Amino acid sequence: MDFFDSLLWPIKVAVAWIMVRAHDVLTWLGMDPAGGWTWLLSIVALVVVIRILLIPLFVRQIKASRGMQLVQPEIQKLQKKYKGKTDPASRQAMQQEMMAIYKEAGTSPFASCLPILAQMPIFFALFRVLSSLEAVATGTYARGDSIGPLTQELAAQAESSEIFGASLSSTFLGSDDLAVKFVTAALIIIMSATTLFTQRQLTMKNMPQSALDNPMARQQRMLMYILPLVFAFSGVNFPIGVLVYWSTSNLWSMGQQWFVIRNSPAPGSEAEAKYKERQARKAKRRGRTLEDDGAHTPDTTDTDTLTTGASGQRQQPKRNSPRSKRAGGRPAAVSAGGAVEQESEPEAIAEPAPAPSSKSTKPKK
Repeated sequence: MDFFDSLLWPIKVAVAWIMVRAHDVLTWLGMDPAGGWTWLLSIVALVVVIRILLIPLFVRQIKASRGMQLVQPEIQKLQKKYKGKTDPASRQAMQQEMMAIYKEAGTSPFASCLPILAQMPIFFALFRVLSSLEAVATGTYARGDSIGPLTQELAAQAESSEIFGASLSSTFLGSDDLAVKFVTAALIIIMSATTLFTQRQLTMKNMPQSALDNPMARQQRMLMYILPLVFAFSGVNFPIGVLVYWSTSNLWSMGQQWFVIRNSPAPGSEAEAKYKERQARKAKRRGRTLEDDGAHTPDTTDTDTLTTGASGQRQQPKRNSPRSKRAGGRPAAVSAGGAVEQESEPEAIAEPAPAPSSKSTKPKK
């Protein structure tokens, strides 16, 4: 553990610094410096700071998930190519080609786990800080009488603080107190449930059905169910403060993902279908349609776009007249005001009429 402690020492000092600074602010606001809720909110402040720093990683996570959808046609072609081939060499070749496609697109099925993996060092550092509170408070801590700004006096305050009768450094297995058992069990359930819901929200509701039918996606779904179980079984060894950190972090992820998915759903996903339903209801209440509100984005060859005036008044599309057809089938031009105008052609070209010549009128002999 000494080596592990030394490895995490810089992160432990950073964690302790954020907690102490948040504790100072909360104390300045009038909260009890030795109160359990003051130290609990200091841990919540730690979550807020860390998650703000991880926003670029969260954006990358969303982009990687979107990239998964773009490569699905290639993945499906690859699956058809190796369909029916169950020998180990073919399966290995399929996996290698699939990973090459993901690499070229700059995405990965495991991208949704990036925020969790990035937080693991902070998670373990907080675990070690809370586990060391008693040693720091009693002056028996191996690295001195403080962890950065977390002095012996502050460590004693944090060690003695309680929420619902349970101290922040207590664990489910390390205490026989019923209050500790109740608080830790409730937090373990919240932590596991929010972990599952967060992963499901990203991988199921914001992915098209075609993106869910491949081996890598099935592995990702399996991981989605394994992670909550891992946290549930290991949570009995976590201090209450660590459980508070992880549960708060999961709630932050849920809210952040909900906002992004609700306002910018992936094409073809369940979230996009619900988004369109909401937009249609809003347009209906205003007596308009999705096309009127700009929800429909036609391509440059859309006839309706070409026949819509600049004033927004919709005009009926006009067919090319026989005159223009005889002139070579050139399409009608659209004026700046949106009206359809025929190109001006010389009358002789638009209405070709053979002129009598001297040879045609001269009688034959």
